[in-house]
Amino acid sequence: MPVVTVERQDAIAIVRIDNPPVNALSAAVRAGLQDAIAEIGADDGIKGVVLIGAGKFFIAGADITEFGKPPIPPILPDVTAELEALDKPVVAAIRGAALGGGLEVALACSDRIAAKGAKLGLPETGLGVLPGSGGTQRTPRLIGLKATLSLVTSGRRIDAEEALTLGLIDAVAEDDTLLEDAKERALSLAGQPRRRTGALPNPANDPDTVAQYRAKHRADRPGQFALSQAVEAVVASIDLPFAQGMGRERELFLECMEGPERAALIHAFFADRRAAKVPEASRGGALEVKSTGVIGGGTMGAGIASAMLLNGLTVTMVERDQAAADQGRANVEKILNGSVQRGKLTAEKRDHLLQDGFCASADYDSLGEADLVVEAVFESMEVKRAVFTELDRVCKPDAILATNTSYLDINDIAAETRRPDSVIGLHFFSPAHVMKLLEIVVADKTGPGAVATGVALAKRLRKIAVRAGVCDGFIGNRILAVYRQCADYMMLDGASPYQIDSAVRAFGFPMGPYQVSDLAGLDIGWATRKRRAATRDPKERYVAILDRICEREWFGRKTGRGIYRYDEGAPKGSPDPEVEAIIDAEREANGVSPKSFSDAEIVSRYMAAMVNEAAKVVEEGIALRPSDVDVTLLYGYGFPRFRGGPLHYADTVGLKKILSDIETYAEEDDFFWRPSSLLKDLAARNASFGSLNADD
Repeated sequence: MPVVTVERQDAIAIVRIDNPPVNALSAAVRAGLQDAIAEIGADDGIKGVVLIGAGKFFIAGADITEFGKPPIPPILPDVTAELEALDKPVVAAIRGAALGGGLEVALACSDRIAAKGAKLGLPETGLGVLPGSGGTQRTPRLIGLKATLSLVTSGRRIDAEEALTLGLIDAVAEDDTLLEDAKERALSLAGQPRRRTGALPNPANDPDTVAQYRAKHRADRPGQFALSQAVEAVVASIDLPFAQGMGRERELFLECMEGPERAALIHAFFADRRAAKVPEASRGGALEVKSTGVIGGGTMGAGIASAMLLNGLTVTMVERDQAAADQGRANVEKILNGSVQRGKLTAEKRDHLLQDGFCASADYDSLGEADLVVEAVFESMEVKRAVFTELDRVCKPDAILATNTSYLDINDIAAETRRPDSVIGLHFFSPAHVMKLLEIVVADKTGPGAVATGVALAKRLRKIAVRAGVCDGFIGNRILAVYRQCADYMMLDGASPYQIDSAVRAFGFPMGPYQVSDLAGLDIGWATRKRRAATRDPKERYVAILDRICEREWFGRKTGRGIYRYDEGAPKGSPDPEVEAIIDAEREANGVSPKSFSDAEIVSRYMAAMVNEAAKVVEEGIALRPSDVDVTLLYGYGFPRFRGGPLHYADTVGLKKILSDIETYAEEDDFFWRPSSLLKDLAARNASFGSLNADD
């Protein structure tokens, strides 16, 4: 069955792309389009052309199976050039999505009409490249420089109505009349001079906007090569003739293709999809979840409840008393009000959700019909055991009981019930209605049905699910504890927390570790350290600087002081001389003569600690595969996506180099710097973490 067909309807040729599921631009599609163009060009009886996708999509982008491989001819720039050169009007009839190369194909047509609800965009920078088939040259000639820079560098998808307002398309149609409307447009254009986007005048120069975008991506996203290259490609459209601009676009595109950023982002792309392959889920049937419960109405509980409400689930929230339940309801209402203010939710929909989809109660018996309940109470084993005893009493026999614990042993929690096979960890990240990561923690007796239900829920909530085993901290928080400990050691030994944060941000994290701690609340980590104190190995070097800060009740942003000062509520905070004095006192008390650290050494130690613990997590089977660790750190901990994740990054640096660094640092602390057996084995075999990422 050919993936591109040509059908004559009177004087109009209907060119259909049929490459399910999304009509991706595979080599076969590109060749089929090229053949169709040649056929139509040789037929004088054809006066106009409609290009349309079969099924729900126009063209949703490139064929992901070709990513990272040598290009197969014909390449898309040649196809779009031949399409634009065709001496007959070609109307792109867009439904579903025209993304990346799909939009570039549409831009090479003479006219564009989109169905209501269609999405258009140029998201290539998210994969470490730039629009390489005319997107940076045709788009600014249609919609101007500023709008193009926004579209190309953000990668955002716009709807048909916004595309029409911008001038990216020429008309909007109802979905069921799209083809007929496109045929009428093709007939109306027949016999008129062929409209070619590439023949439009160059966009007007806008030096201030160009300077703004050049500076923005240097400051906001350090090291992201594709973004700066994309800006320069769009800027080339200002002065260069179209053909030369296309040549410049191609040069910059190929430079991106050869860089490490592209490989990292494509790794991240496939890692997302690989994480969804959870063995237990394939062995069990997911429970159909309609009604849910949430225990706890604080920040986390309200965020989880809001995520569920916003995705079509009914929620019953249970708190310890009615006053706390009322406060929980207010917390949910505040989140939904924020969605209304941002235009993500109508006031009418908010009211409907709160009135018909949500209730807050102090009565556990109100959970009797819930299909799934998530506990999100204080991180105390005693409290959680009490909650699960009640849930086991009131919930129906097939209900899934989930805990949002960040660290505690889910096997112990499950033991409080008569149904340990129905108990699972669903570790949301705060704010739960925003953060995309969901760790699905599988305890010893968790059944496949519970796992399948967790995976299905993650998809329903539009989150990235990663399967984790039980240990203190699971995947993400276990690794976090170690690289944070490494940062504390550097702080005690001479680096200021402000230098550490700055070096980590320069590496690509949106925030440094101490900024994150202030945001989360220093009292949370303090409570964890107290919990672990009794089992702490006496050989472990302990840094008490943050304890000294917490003893002053400086808990971060919420108290106005933490590691930083937040005078008058300033969100970014400023360095605090009193904190530096506390650090100096701790150094003196521990007999530490401070030494200087370069930013490069800070990053080297920070990453070595992260990679080493991540390797142990894989080695112990807590994570199924290295790429699952990468996904966890990318979505839950701000790891720079353009570096692919910590274990992909380790592969790019070289495992022998990482191991050598760890062995060097072990000369000063051989308890903390104990290299993973997996890391040593891979380095000895010249193998990589990537080699362990099975795609089956």
